[in-house]
Amino acid sequence: MFNILIVEDEETISHLIEFNLNKEGFRTVVAEDANYAMLLLKDFIPNLIILDLMLPGLQGEDFLRLIKTKKEYKDIAVIILSAKSQESVITKLLTDGADDYIVKPFSIKVLIAKIKALLRRIEKKDNILRYDGIELDLNTFSAYLDNKTLDLTTKEFELVSLFLSNPNKIFSREELFSRIWGYENQVQTRTVDVHISSLRKKLSSKANIIKSKPKVGYGFIL
Repeated sequence: MFNILIVEDEETISHLIEFNLNKEGFRTVVAEDANYAMLLLKDFIPNLIILDLMLPGLQGEDFLRLIKTKKEYKDIAVIILSAKSQESVITKLLTDGADDYIVKPFSIKVLIAKIKALLRRIEKKDNILRYDGIELDLNTFSAYLDNKTLDLTTKEFELVSLFLSNPNKIFSREELFSRIWGYENQVQTRTVDVHISSLRKKLSSKANIIKSKPKVGYGFIL
């Protein structure tokens, strides 16, 4: 699940964004000003920030420059959402580190589409696979289910990684055995069934993502 920080002082706008992002499965936190947003960042590191510019106290432009100078925050994606439409303002903020700029009034559907597109690019860069509460960090070989650590064996991790990297594809048992085990041991392909069964138990409520095709094999149907 992605975390999104909404920095917006207009309550109707922040509620609109929060409501629609929650419907899409994002976890959101709202800050009415940039100073409060800085406090939130001590305990809540978002994947993306939606940032208004005209805020009480610390202005959005200064907040952007501030977080981009801090090592722990500089990689957080930022979408500017502002009534300021001057080309000079937009180009300056994109140069200063914003990833996108949307002028108010705005379409909530367009905003959500841009958020999803940006997060897809982040996932690819960070080498993270996610779907419906299942998350694999390929850099640290960590697995999570609904933001809780998921204890997978090496082979189970490799199976989930293969399935998430190839959604809606059914792999034969022989192909899975070849890809995951590499014929390193003379074990029957029935081993695949045993690991899939164990994986289903660990995925609990998400187990139905694993689909089996009789006499063929398995895959993640998303």
